[in-house]
Amino acid sequence: MKIIKLTATEVVQGLRIDKAISQLYEELSRSAVQNLLEEKKVLLNDKIAKKSESVKCGDILEIEIPDPKTLSLEPQNIPLEIPYEDEHLLVVNKPKGMVVHPAAGNYDKTLVNALLYHCGDSLSGINGVIRPGIVHRIDKDTSGLLVVAKTDQAHVGLAEQIKDHSFKREYRTVIVGNIKDDKGTINLPIGRHPIDRKKQTVTTKNSREAITHYEVLERFNGFTFLRVILETGRTHQIRVHFSHRGTPVAGDAVYGNPKKTYGLEGQCLHAAVLGFIHPITKEYLEFSSDLPDYFKDFLRRIG
Repeated sequence: MKIIKLTATEVVQGLRIDKAISQLYEELSRSAVQNLLEEKKVLLNDKIAKKSESVKCGDILEIEIPDPKTLSLEPQNIPLEIPYEDEHLLVVNKPKGMVVHPAAGNYDKTLVNALLYHCGDSLSGINGVIRPGIVHRIDKDTSGLLVVAKTDQAHVGLAEQIKDHSFKREYRTVIVGNIKDDKGTINLPIGRHPIDRKKQTVTTKNSREAITHYEVLERFNGFTFLRVILETGRTHQIRVHFSHRGTPVAGDAVYGNPKKTYGLEGQCLHAAVLGFIHPITKEYLEFSSDLPDYFKDFLRRIG
């Protein structure tokens, strides 16, 4: 355990306490600060701080940071939809709301916990003990297809295809607003947000190339249903690109308006098509996933 003492400056004057602390002490994300507030491990001027409080210049903040937890990965019998599996790899259709691998705040009930139960020790170790078999990820509230490597040889072969942009990833999404063109490309670099370190943003500073292709499938009053193809695969790429254009993904409380979620629990985004050359057999494989119920329900509501 360690104690961090901070003095609020003019920069954070009037900010809510979680945002103020994450700006004053960059090693803590806002979500981590919120957890510490819930655990009553934050003092504001020698009193237990409340999550709703704002800070003033000169306020004294004291944060108790517990020793880090040692992650022990437990196999968990969680049902998985597996469209394809062989001795080298498997394809999973991940449900909305499932985290891919354990991390702070999500230590169990992840895809990795389910894979450990399903596959045992037959998962590649290239990404370490926390991410066995994980070649690429999709966000917690994004549903759909991803491939998992059982062997290191398969992992390397799949990762090379992602790197050279030959790995096919096609999504379906509904964005807020209307796009003039029936199809187009967004080519804007993406990097970490300068203030909120858990977010990404369009920036030329410490960024990487990001290319998103899209095609309009259907237009609604105030919404547009899109087919989206990733040429690159940056963190939150689709969500960041469309938010930057003023047409965020519907239900996205992080990159859109958190007060307007349209009855959705997280972004309306589905990884619908996955295609790659099998790294061992060299056969091209392609898989598709039907729109999940939450997505179809939303289309009915806006139609």
